[in-house]
Amino acid sequence: MAYQQSYRNDKPESEFIDKVVEIKRVSNKTKGGNQISFTALVVSGDKKSKVGVGLGKAKSVADAIQKGIKKSHKSMLEVPIVDGTIPHQVKVKFKGAIVLIRPGKQGSGLIAGGPVRSVVEVAGVKDIASKIIGSKNKSINVWATLKALTMLKK
Repeated sequence: MAYQQSYRNDKPESEFIDKVVEIKRVSNKTKGGNQISFTALVVSGDKKSKVGVGLGKAKSVADAIQKGIKKSHKSMLEVPIVDGTIPHQVKVKFKGAIVLIRPGKQGSGLIAGGPVRSVVEVAGVKDIASKIIGSKNKSINVWATLKALTMLKK
């Protein structure tokens, strides 16, 4: 029997998990009328302590997501994980948001709000407790969480 090649799935499977946190429709007033574009905030990780965040901007949603995925893969950072949780407590202020992340007890799970949960979930953290204080803006909370994870020391 002859070998048959599939052209549909010619892209290799990525080892990263990509999660779209937020999509915004942005409008710009110009002389010719409104210019509509989209921004997509994407979080990528390998569930083995690597995580990255990217913001893609384009005229269509699909292109914005693709750009966000590319940027998040380029901005990967290593998160120290000890027994499925983080090594110590961190409190970070980033713009209007304050994010507090604490190591969780074994088996407690992810006790975190939406933006923080999506970042630590793709990073591979299994037990964590967190609190978002101040801002309800998803993108600011994601960047604050990333800053908190960079401050962790083994």
